[in-house]
Amino acid sequence: MSRRPGRRSGSNWAPAALVGLGLLPIVAGSVRLVELSGGPALLPARHDPSSVPLAVHIVSVIVYAVLGAFQFSARLRRRKKGWHRIAGRLLVVVGLAVALSAIWMTLYYPRSDGGDLLYLFRLLAASGMAASIVLGFQAIRRRDITQHRAWMTRAYAIAMGAGTQVFTLGIGEANFGSSDLSIALLQGVAWVINLAVAEWFIRRQLTRRPARAVVMSR
Repeated sequence: MSRRPGRRSGSNWAPAALVGLGLLPIVAGSVRLVELSGGPALLPARHDPSSVPLAVHIVSVIVYAVLGAFQFSARLRRRKKGWHRIAGRLLVVVGLAVALSAIWMTLYYPRSDGGDLLYLFRLLAASGMAASIVLGFQAIRRRDITQHRAWMTRAYAIAMGAGTQVFTLGIGEANFGSSDLSIALLQGVAWVINLAVAEWFIRRQLTRRPARAVVMSR
C-alpha cells in the first residue's frame, strides 16, 4: 500500500517553526556579537570577566538552533542521509560547546537576576543537555536509532529554552511582576515546557512507528 500524500507533512514545517522559536534569541545573540567585536552598544551592558565564553556560547547556539532544526525534517532525513549524518556529527560538537560554555558562564560570571534558584536551574539545564548529547551519541554508536532520536530531541529542547523564555518571561512579568523568584521560576518553567513537548513528540513517534511498519510491509 502506498503512503498517503502529505502523511508526514507535519515534519515539513517543523524546521521553520523551530527556527522561528529561536529567532529573538538568535537576533539578540547576533547583536551581542557585534558589540563584542567593537560595534555600538545596543543591548543592556554586561560586566563579564571574559568575552570568549560568551562569544563561543552565542555562535554555537546559533549554529545549533538553526542546523538542529533541520534534523527534525523526516523528508530531509530520508532524501539526504549523508547530510543528516554529517550535520549530526557537527551538532554533537556544537551542542557540547553550547552546554559547556553555559556551565562555565554560570559558574564564573557574576550572578544575574534570578538569584541562587536560577543559578541551580541553569546548571541543571546545561548539564542535562550535555548528558543528553553524550547519551544520544552513544546510542547511535550502538545503532539504537530510537534512543538516539529521543536523547537528541531532549538536548535540542533544552537548548531552545531561551526561545520559550521570551514568552514565559514576557507574559509572566506582565501579570506577576518581576523578582528574583519570579524570574527564576519563569525561566525554569520554559525548560519544563520544552521538555514536556519533547517527551510528547518522542512518544508520538514511538506509537506511530509500528503502524508505519505495517503499512510498508503490505
